[in-house]
Amino acid sequence: MIKVGIVGATGFAGEELIDILLRHPQVRITSISAKIDKPQKISDIFPKFKGRINLECKEPDLKEIAQRCELVFLALPHTVSMEIVPGLLEKKIRVIDLSADYRLKDTPVYQKHYQVVHKDRANISRAVYGLPELYRVKIKDAQLIANPGCYPTVSILTLTPLVATGYAALDSIIIDAKSGVTGAGRKLAEGFLFSEINEDFKAYKVNTHQHAPEIDQELSKLARKKLGVTFVPHLLPLNRGILATVYVKKVSRHKLPASGLSDLYKKFYKKEPFVRIKETGCFPRLKDVVNTNFCDIAVQDCGDSIILIGAIDNLLKGASGQAVQNMNIMCGFAEDTALL
Repeated sequence: MIKVGIVGATGFAGEELIDILLRHPQVRITSISAKIDKPQKISDIFPKFKGRINLECKEPDLKEIAQRCELVFLALPHTVSMEIVPGLLEKKIRVIDLSADYRLKDTPVYQKHYQVVHKDRANISRAVYGLPELYRVKIKDAQLIANPGCYPTVSILTLTPLVATGYAALDSIIIDAKSGVTGAGRKLAEGFLFSEINEDFKAYKVNTHQHAPEIDQELSKLARKKLGVTFVPHLLPLNRGILATVYVKKVSRHKLPASGLSDLYKKFYKKEPFVRIKETGCFPRLKDVVNTNFCDIAVQDCGDSIILIGAIDNLLKGASGQAVQNMNIMCGFAEDTALL
């Protein structure tokens, strides 16, 4: 049994973490905290937890968290985690950070996209990018996990087999992605009011989104050369879910396997418990992945180009579910525990 804490428990990701961990047979939640006006039972904040957990949610106290926990999830806004992580690591607490603070290895790029100077550069190199399908071995022994963003998770998983095997023309990648409103977090802002979102659909941060350099970073590692994708996110009038359509040209000198692209993907992800490859001619949809930790992927050969479609739940495989998947790997539990 492992004792875990959640900092930032009142956000969407924090709420999902509580829900998952309460089902986990090897976990006991021993600390819940958040930026909050006054201490409240978490079951008063989220009545669905009544009779399941009665812990009080209050402002984070690092000394108390370190005494009560062996592993801590940070479900905090970007730029906040780096204030907390050093103190937890010093006390030998393992950390899974759901923010972007430790995902980008290039601190000037982080500063450009998050408008702050990084305050904990020393621990950036210690952080393991928490995409299990690529970094499972490193995750196992990590002290600090940088849990991937939701758009990067679906984009990287959808593109990895093509990029890694050299079939994709790296200068041609276009990612057209759509996300539900919870991808922006639980906050009050005019652009996220029901009357503003309902009956509407729009692009935003066109090729300037803060998740683009995260996608570039990880795909560049796979390609062993620097690349830059064109990334256009859109806001759907839905609560949750991401669907990404990716367009890429083939490398003309590389002949695709006779068995086809779907078989290539099935072989690549054969041992992955949360990646499902659709049959040729069948395509992912949000209803199939929402409220699950699965990533569904389809591949369509279009002659001199390839169209890829990936879908995930932004709060699960794109955030809290993946965080628990990482915890399972770190602690030696079955990877799918509490996630199926």
